[in-house]
Amino acid sequence: MLAARLSTLGSNCARGMLKSSVVAPKSPFTPVVRGYREAGRGFTRRSRLREMEAQTVQATKSVTGKIGPMEVGQIAVAGGAVLGMGALCYYGLGMSNEPGAIDRVVLWPQYVRDRIRDTYSYFGASCVVVAASGVAVYRSHLGQRFIALCSRHPIMSTVGLLVGAMGTGYAMMSIPYSPGLGAKQMMWLVNCGVLGLIVAPIGALGGAIAIRAAWYTAGIVGGLSTVAACAPSDKFLNWAGPLGIGLGGVLVASLGSAFLPPTSALGLSLYSISLYGGLLLFSAFLLYDTQKVVRKAESHPNMYGVMPYDPINMSHHIVMDALNIFIRIAQILGMVGGRRK
Repeated sequence: MLAARLSTLGSNCARGMLKSSVVAPKSPFTPVVRGYREAGRGFTRRSRLREMEAQTVQATKSVTGKIGPMEVGQIAVAGGAVLGMGALCYYGLGMSNEPGAIDRVVLWPQYVRDRIRDTYSYFGASCVVVAASGVAVYRSHLGQRFIALCSRHPIMSTVGLLVGAMGTGYAMMSIPYSPGLGAKQMMWLVNCGVLGLIVAPIGALGGAIAIRAAWYTAGIVGGLSTVAACAPSDKFLNWAGPLGIGLGGVLVASLGSAFLPPTSALGLSLYSISLYGGLLLFSAFLLYDTQKVVRKAESHPNMYGVMPYDPINMSHHIVMDALNIFIRIAQILGMVGGRRK
């Protein structure tokens, strides 16, 4: 499941940030240049066919009410936002009959509080390191050469970055945790640096869009974490099966849209599933992973001879959810900015 999240993260970032066709689809019209020696022949047979095809597309859009795959995705995201606000009000006001994690805080022993504190400390530190790595790569001369190389070889660069992120991630999670600075903390920094390489091309959209996307992501993560903390403890832990199926669908859509042009009906539909469907999916994953962190902190044995609780591994899933949400919000803001221009 972690490998699929990394695949959607890398394929969306590489496709959305290194290809300009995602921001503004190519126009079906072909500019016709007429010279003085053409003796009145301003149009060819190919240009006439393309003009008729464009008129057909415009007529189809007017008949269908201009509701396409992207509009359906926007409606789905708006519905998800309404449900999220409703859940926040419902569980936040204590209208549920079952207690949530926030109701059990006063009963937690000190070691449970320390585990949750360490988990979210590593989550915040991971976001800072990933952001600093991405900014450093984008502003450096070698980073610009690296981004240009990725734009010339998008498939090979995406595969290479995914292999690097997955390799460092699994190596980090396989090392036993020990407090302080050790091998696991060093591999955690390496993994955050690789994730910074993946998100570095977002700088091409502009600093204003990246900052807005970061603020929107912080709001979504904060709101959904509050919902998960106020909801009953097993409310979202039962979503593992549907979330796994949805992750497979978004992964297939992400890979398919990387090979199909967004001007085609199938390519645009796959891109809408990858963009808007992925935003909804990883928002749901955030609810699941937040309650999983609380459950693991409460139930992990606290005795001698047992492997200690690992806050780095538990925070890594939340980091992947937040990065996937951030990249998709940046893509949406980039598309909106391109249309306004």
